[in-house]
Amino acid sequence: MSDRFARRRAIVTGASRGIGAGIAERLAAEGAAVAIVARTVDAHPTLAGSLTETAERLRAYGGTVAIIAADLTDGDDRARIVPEAVDQLGGPIDILVNNAAAAMYALPSEMPLKRRRVTFEVNVHAPLDLAQAALPAMVERGEGWIVNVSSATAKHAAGPPFRMDGLASTTGMYGASKAALNRETNALAHEFWGRGVRVNTVEPRAAVMSEGAEALAGHVIRDDQKESMEEMVEAAVFLCDCDPDSTGAVHVSLDLIAERGLTVMTLDGSASWVRSIGA
Repeated sequence: MSDRFARRRAIVTGASRGIGAGIAERLAAEGAAVAIVARTVDAHPTLAGSLTETAERLRAYGGTVAIIAADLTDGDDRARIVPEAVDQLGGPIDILVNNAAAAMYALPSEMPLKRRRVTFEVNVHAPLDLAQAALPAMVERGEGWIVNVSSATAKHAAGPPFRMDGLASTTGMYGASKAALNRETNALAHEFWGRGVRVNTVEPRAAVMSEGAEALAGHVIRDDQKESMEEMVEAAVFLCDCDPDSTGAVHVSLDLIAERGLTVMTLDGSASWVRSIGA
């Protein structure tokens, strides 16, 4: 463990489980005060993980932890996240990690408007609303980091001929929202270039089998299409501490690790992570 993020305050959305919980733990392990955000405060009826469980892990590192229960589809809920985090953590936010996502897979010709709206509310509008709330203090201090978690589904499917197996076109609307998030990220970086605020997206090269991913797509994802939680977290945490010139990009986790020569650490930051045989 280290004090790499000591005296920094972070918000991580979607932190009740999965990638968000992993990023929050690593930030807390390295000294950050962390506000964790999600809808699930206590046990979820079908998925493992909750804000309460994440908070217990984070508090073991000795730092300040704030729990903020919020529905990111609701504009009023979104509007109170940054102010509550500032109040509970004792100062302005240095790091914003927009990890929460509405992953709804359906054929685009059949996806109802209600589900499309939820997808874009959580994946596009919520990250921008939170960024807008956190940015003034970042600009005033001349320093800040915004990391948006994206997806390879943002890329166009290759074809024709198109692959019709696996998830196929059912990821199309989810991917469209992530493509919007990527462009949104780039535009923010452009706007705040030269003022010390770094804005990037990072996406896994392969599937990170969080609780949600396992439930949604575990039946079609092969072992050779997976990467570890530790690898994805390492890439995201690097972008929470990157230099001012590292901004406005769409990064792929494993590529970023290789390009920057990063050592992948365990989630508690105490040791180098070692891939299990066959993983």
